Amino acid sequence: MTYEESLKQLEDIVRQMEAGSYSIDQLADKLTLAQQLITQCKEKLYKTDSEIKKILEKR
Repeated sequence: MTYEESLKQLEDIVRQMEAGSYSIDQLADKLTLAQQLITQCKEKLYKTDSEIKKILEKR
């Protein structure tokens, strides 16, 4: 899943939570998924940042 796809899915979950669209039974699962998506996004950002720094150091 790309960063953009993960972020969109996360935004959709947040929007639905704010709208109260999830049942109590769904909330825990959606929160767990949201946490996983946040972790994925952070990892991709850190990896990209590291790669950019390496490229710039070679100049």
